[in-house]
Amino acid sequence: MFRTVFPAAVLASALAFSSLASAQNTIKIAILGPMSFVQGENHWAGAEMARDEINKAGGINVGGKRMQVELIRGDTNELQSVPDATNAMERVITRDKADFVIGGFRSEAVLAMQEVAMDYKKIFLGAGAADAKLGDNVEQNYERYKYWFRVTPTKSPDLFRTLMAVLNTIADQVRQSAKREQVKVALIAEKAAWTEGIVKGVQATLPKMKMEIVGTWQPSPLATDVNAELAAIERTDADIVFTSVSGPVGITLARQMGERNMKAVAFGINVEGQKDEFWNAAAGKANYVSTLDTYAEVEVTPKTIPFVKAFKTRYKKSPTYNAATYDAIMLLKDAIEKEGTTNADKLVAAIEKVEHIGTAATATWDKKHDLVWAVGKTSGIAVQWQDGKKVPFWPPQVKGMQPFKMPAK
Repeated sequence: MFRTVFPAAVLASALAFSSLASAQNTIKIAILGPMSFVQGENHWAGAEMARDEINKAGGINVGGKRMQVELIRGDTNELQSVPDATNAMERVITRDKADFVIGGFRSEAVLAMQEVAMDYKKIFLGAGAADAKLGDNVEQNYERYKYWFRVTPTKSPDLFRTLMAVLNTIADQVRQSAKREQVKVALIAEKAAWTEGIVKGVQATLPKMKMEIVGTWQPSPLATDVNAELAAIERTDADIVFTSVSGPVGITLARQMGERNMKAVAFGINVEGQKDEFWNAAAGKANYVSTLDTYAEVEVTPKTIPFVKAFKTRYKKSPTYNAATYDAIMLLKDAIEKEGTTNADKLVAAIEKVEHIGTAATATWDKKHDLVWAVGKTSGIAVQWQDGKKVPFWPPQVKGMQPFKMPAK
């Protein structure tokens, strides 16, 4: 892992000019993400919506002075290169004079980007990476890392808690339908580093939840045929196929489960299954496939439905969780207006105490500057594909949720 190292004089110069944007009556916010991919596209789209809404209303009130929001687009290329990501962070701070930085997706890259932002004492609001180490850094060296906050998603252990909560709900439905206590679960996790912890956690946890693990299968993220794996799963009489997939294999898995008319239902993380295009990509065979998600037209907060509708109107598709850059900018706006300043140290103290009602969550932060996990507040949602529509079904206490359906036997 490498990044450009700037001399102390350059660092001091950058810090001295950090208030340049303020002198120009703008607050410069850098949006950093893989702009050639859906994650970066949504980072930028959410930020655009926040910028336009704020500027149309007159800007941010900084101690009685109205200032416009100016966005800086930083392409991190982080899915391909960690050095590209750190160089993008250096560039938006030293060349573009960003006052604040928001975004990031790939955990390995965001950990490196975090180091750069902390060098310059820039508030960095994460909108994509789940690695728990990002928050651990804050706890272990507060003075250096206090400028980091995670806006979305929840950290990896909390993501696992959400998965288990939803899985337990589905398992209860299986128990009622099958009139037996034991539920059989097959694990399908793409062969990738990010799935290792989830697989180990599932293998350790499910037996304690009266669920039998009938086997673990790990195809390539790019696999175009998983019929061999599905045939083996069918022989186990599995009730649930627990998925941890982010690549195109998620489409293959859904299509081929449908083609086989499998009695088992798929649930877990299927990143492809979060996209509007998923149904057509799976040739209309993705009935009953379910996954964790963030946005739908349900009342996670009073702001969720208006935001989703406005996003769909503007961009002709649903937002992914990375579009919570909107919430990050609004969080900054509220903190700046409350404190009457853009001073980073004062804003850190303000964010630590706030409860922010955003479009994706009602957020508070712990001592690691991680979201405090709570069902219906920061846990996200779960959705299921039903006859061509992505239907939200969890958590049940959120207004607008619909019933989860099992495949017809």
